[in-house]
Amino acid sequence: MILGKPLNEDLRLRPIHYQWAYDLYNQAVANTWFPHEIALGEDLEDFKKMSEDEKHAVSFLMSFFNPSELIVNRSLALGVYPYLKAPETHLYLAKQMWEEANHSMAFEYVLETFPLDREKIFDSHLNAPSIKAKEDFILGFTARMTEVSLDVNSLEGKKDFVRNLIAYNIVMEGIWFYSGFMVALSFRQKQQLKNFGSMIDWVVRDESLHLKFGINLILTILEENPEIATPEFANEIRELIIKGAEMENDYNRDLFPRGIQGINAEYTNQYVQYVTDRRLEELGFEPHYHTANPAQWMAVETDTLELVNFFEVQNTNYEVDNRAH
Repeated sequence: MILGKPLNEDLRLRPIHYQWAYDLYNQAVANTWFPHEIALGEDLEDFKKMSEDEKHAVSFLMSFFNPSELIVNRSLALGVYPYLKAPETHLYLAKQMWEEANHSMAFEYVLETFPLDREKIFDSHLNAPSIKAKEDFILGFTARMTEVSLDVNSLEGKKDFVRNLIAYNIVMEGIWFYSGFMVALSFRQKQQLKNFGSMIDWVVRDESLHLKFGINLILTILEENPEIATPEFANEIRELIIKGAEMENDYNRDLFPRGIQGINAEYTNQYVQYVTDRRLEELGFEPHYHTANPAQWMAVETDTLELVNFFEVQNTNYEVDNRAH
């Protein structure tokens, strides 16, 4: 069983019981990158020429992304790692936590390079209702995972573990992050901030593996613990995902109070609906929104061909491609 408090007898890596976790670890190692290898300074002239609404969009993205990477790390360290027995899952989670730290440093690099108001950005993370609501949503699930009364071997404890996985992995990483990635990469569509776009490409490569790990983990837990896979719990999870997607509406209106050339809140929220349907399908649900993808250029712009199969079509086979990127 993959779920449970790890014991001393769970320290043997081989024989590997969950090959997908070990393969994802090796693929993550092959993807390793460092922010300062990307020449962000070359984007400064673009940034100086941008409109105030465009600069606001970049600033507001940083208000969410910079602390969010650390929030995911907190969710992993407190709400996932301590409750898995398989050492191969620990290997991957250790690499994922390093990647979240690396993303946080990447966004620090953005703040160091562009003339952005760091204090204003941090205050937005604390005070903007649309950002605070999202953070409170995630941290509420993480907080439950740290309560003394939580017994992950009980029926309710197993459900709490899955709820936390859905919140941080499917909603935060799989929907909210991808909404932000699309916005960030939309600047490159307009021949702006090309190197910033390259940085986002690398973040997307990492996040695609995070999603593969999370979905594999969710499906494995449901397979090994069929008692929690009731229609009632399935409906709860579906509604949790839809609730998370709806929270993004307010955030995108704050991100684009007036819209900018080629993109606005309505366009971005349509993309959120499209991505939400993909996440639902990947977990075996029917789509909710039935919304067309307004940003079909995303698969091409990210230049990560592996993402096409995982994000653009329904796929119930989560085997890992071991090719180095």
